[in-house]
Amino acid sequence: MQARAQPGVGTRSATRNGAPDKRQFAWIWRAVWLACLLPLLLLVADALRDALGANPIEFITRATGDWTLRMLLLTLAVTPLRHLTGWHWLVRLRRTLGLYAFFYGCLHLTTYLWLDQFFDAGSIIKDIIKRPFITTGFAAFTLMLPLAATSTNGMIRRLGGRLWQRLHRLVYAVGVLGVAHYWWLVKKDITEPLIYATILAALFALRIWHARRMHRTLHAQTA
Repeated sequence: MQARAQPGVGTRSATRNGAPDKRQFAWIWRAVWLACLLPLLLLVADALRDALGANPIEFITRATGDWTLRMLLLTLAVTPLRHLTGWHWLVRLRRTLGLYAFFYGCLHLTTYLWLDQFFDAGSIIKDIIKRPFITTGFAAFTLMLPLAATSTNGMIRRLGGRLWQRLHRLVYAVGVLGVAHYWWLVKKDITEPLIYATILAALFALRIWHARRMHRTLHAQTA
């Protein structure tokens, strides 16, 4: 067990290292949690004010889909941001962001299955087969299921750190499928999906850059 820090020592050390202490991190986590919930609260408020536009179902579907992709990209941004800033404590927020991405994905899918298709299995299957954006959307959500199911500390221990990390690399495939889903949905004005695609490509590039830098550093140390 680690020795208990003396009063004030931990706080000063955390400040020097750029990491918040336990109490500060708790406030940061609460702020992130509430910020992630805010889009849903605003959507509910719009519904109560009858401000969802002429096609409420489409509005809800688009809003939940947008926030699924945004939360997913924020989740993917944690590791590159940690590498760039040295703020290793950011990793502790990744699970919250990832689960919120899954949460909004569930809302997005439920809106489609319930409000759009009325749980008509035949119509849903036809959509999956004939419409590429539906196919990629279902594929993305399917890949999110094992990620959400293995997000607990208990599952990390059961799988082992290495296997767990390999499994959770599926999040990059989810990102690609999510962007493709949005791209094929809009068809004509691809401005927004192009922005998401650019962000995703930048995150991939940062990950590759860091991996190569670490490889060069390791090679130099062993040479």
